[in-house]
Amino acid sequence: MDEEVELILEEAKEGMEKAISHLKKQLSNIRAGKANPSMLGSVMVEYYGAQTPLQQVANVNTPDARTLSIQPFEKSLIQEIEKGIMQANLGFNPMNNGESVIINVPPLTEERRVQLSKQAKAEAEDAKVGVRNDRKQANQEIKKLDISEDYKKSVEDEIQELTDTYIDRIEKILATKEKEIMTV
Repeated sequence: MDEEVELILEEAKEGMEKAISHLKKQLSNIRAGKANPSMLGSVMVEYYGAQTPLQQVANVNTPDARTLSIQPFEKSLIQEIEKGIMQANLGFNPMNNGESVIINVPPLTEERRVQLSKQAKAEAEDAKVGVRNDRKQANQEIKKLDISEDYKKSVEDEIQELTDTYIDRIEKILATKEKEIMTV
């Protein structure tokens, strides 16, 4: 009987881990004050007739805190890279020097910071909903098992503790991201 309970707990934990890793991925796309290559994660470039992620056709570097430098593997891609950045609608104005594409990352306005902070909160809330759904599913699985009520209660308490731990982690990740966004 314990194996079934262990399996249910393990599945709940895996689901909650996925919610955390998804949150981290989503938050990495929200830009803070500094230039970061992950800001261009959503940029697709036309490469031999196929839409290809920017990272597969160029190196993206940050020479300083306000600049992104994109070095294409083939010089003929410079125009396509500029076009891809404009189409991604990230609010950047790419320039090229014939060798590479340079993006000066403008400092965030207070209004934009607040907007990004709200976006981060929404992502965190989605992650919390995911964790709570995993809790609900695990509790439903436990109720189906043929075990004593006391044991069910103790397992449900364990699931709640797990949920609280993951919600706590989400709060900490969000706090770190908000601090990053609001730091001028």
